[in-house]
This record gives sequence, C-alpha cells and structure tokens, in this order.
Amino acid sequence: MTKRILIIGGNGQLGNCIRKIAPDFEDRYEFNFTDSATLDITDGSAVSDFFYDYKPQFCINASAYTAVDLAETEPEKAFAVNADGVANLAEACAEYNCVLIHVSTDYVFDGETEISYSEDNFTNPQGIYGASKLKGEELSMDINPKTVIIRTSWLYSEFNKNFVKTMLNLFSTKDELGIVADQFGQPTNANDLAEAIMKVIDTETKTFGIFHFSNYPETSWFGFAKKIAEFSDSGIKLNAITTQDFPTPATRPKRSTMALDKIENIYRIELNHWENSLEDCIQILQKS
Repeated sequence: MTKRILIIGGNGQLGNCIRKIAPDFEDRYEFNFTDSATLDITDGSAVSDFFYDYKPQFCINASAYTAVDLAETEPEKAFAVNADGVANLAEACAEYNCVLIHVSTDYVFDGETEISYSEDNFTNPQGIYGASKLKGEELSMDINPKTVIIRTSWLYSEFNKNFVKTMLNLFSTKDELGIVADQFGQPTNANDLAEAIMKVIDTETKTFGIFHFSNYPETSWFGFAKKIAEFSDSGIKLNAITTQDFPTPATRPKRSTMALDKIENIYRIELNHWENSLEDCIQILQKS
C-alpha cells in the first residue's frame, strides 16, 4: 500500500530537493508538498483539519523561521513558527500515529568547544533563532514519541537563497570580499539531506530521537568561500576577516561542528565530503 508523506515547507531549499527526488519513490510513497499559503502550521485548527483529511504516515517539517538576525527583534514570529508550529505538527502526528521528521540546527549549541558535538551534548543557544529551534525540538519530542529530529548546518542548494548563491552573485560584481574565517562548521548540500531523510523514512525499523547530519569535515566560512571561488573559476580576491570585523545582531556559534556517527551507524547513511557536494551544486548552477 502506498504510504503518504506530508512535506511542510515544500517550496524551501529542502522541500525543493525532496521534490526533485520524489519520482524515485513514487512506487511506494505519495508526496504532498505544502507551503505557508496552503497550510499555516501556526494555526493549530488548520493543522488538525489537514491531518484529518490527508492522514499521512510521515510528516517532514522542512519549514522554519530562518532569519537569524531578524529573529532578535521578532522573537514572537520565530517562536510561533519554530516552536508553536512544531508543537501543532507533533500533536497532529501523535493523534494520527504519524512519524514526524523535524529538521533542526547546529545553532542550538553555543560553539564554545574544540570537540564535535554529539546528540546528547549540552545545548546553549546564543540567539533567538537557536532558542526557538531548541524549543521546537523539546516540544516535538515531548508530544510525539515517533519523532526523528535531524540537526543540520550551513544548508545550501541550487534552490532559493543561500551562502553559495550569494557568493556566486557577489563574485560577479566585486573585485574582492572579506569573509569571516574564525567561525567553523559543516556545509551541507540540501540534496544530500533530502536523500538522508528518505533513507530514514525507507528504513523499516525506526530509531527515534535526535540525529546529526551534514557533509564533512568542518571548515570556516572563508574556507567555504574559497572553494566556491575555485569551483566556479572566479578570480576574486578573498580576504580573511574576524567575527569582530563583521558584527551581526545575532551571535553565531564559533565552532558548531557536529559528530555524525550516530545517523551513519543506525540508519546506514553514507556521508559525503562537503567539497564534493559543493562541486556538484556549482555544476548544476552553472548549467542553469
């Protein structure tokens, strides 16, 4: 019997990447992609009605309030989507025995460590965005036992706005750029995350809880930008700067590198080197 998958945030980066591979799974899954116009997750009644009509077996929450700096002045909006909206989804999932796959972030950590964060390490978000995402994690786990939380980081793809596309645009208009070199993390191609999520769904015996997924190993924003320039054959001059040189309203983690062995071992997910996944993305962008 075909099982139904509801995708929240179907027009975002991750939603579009899932949409791209959906035909590969159409023999066993039916996909329903929604956006904020077709399903407002902050409206509990709307979520309940939607689940009553559709009755999905899986719900992928690929939506989020992601304006990290703006969240500092719009905390109510951030928490409405990233916490209250997630709670609404979790309640509906619990009622209809639906597996919730909720995408979270490395920003739940403060970045004040030299070791990679495991899933059970202490969380300490430094801004409203991270705090709202952490609250969403907690609510979803409390409300729906059948929840898989996947924390990811530095997400990019050929879709929507992201660091890679921003850099490519700037490379075409600037002679040189200053890029922060003292913040470290793991770039993640959203196409790889989409594949990982489908592997989780396709695994018959589920392990619920928190997992980390990204490409590997770590790099800095400067290192990331250098590879974008290299793979796009840009001759731009890139200058390494510090966080202090580029102040932002929200504090970013200095080093939010995550350990990836749990999802690799439990769900047998093959991890990709970030440089290989980046090169694939840039090739797609250059052809478009």
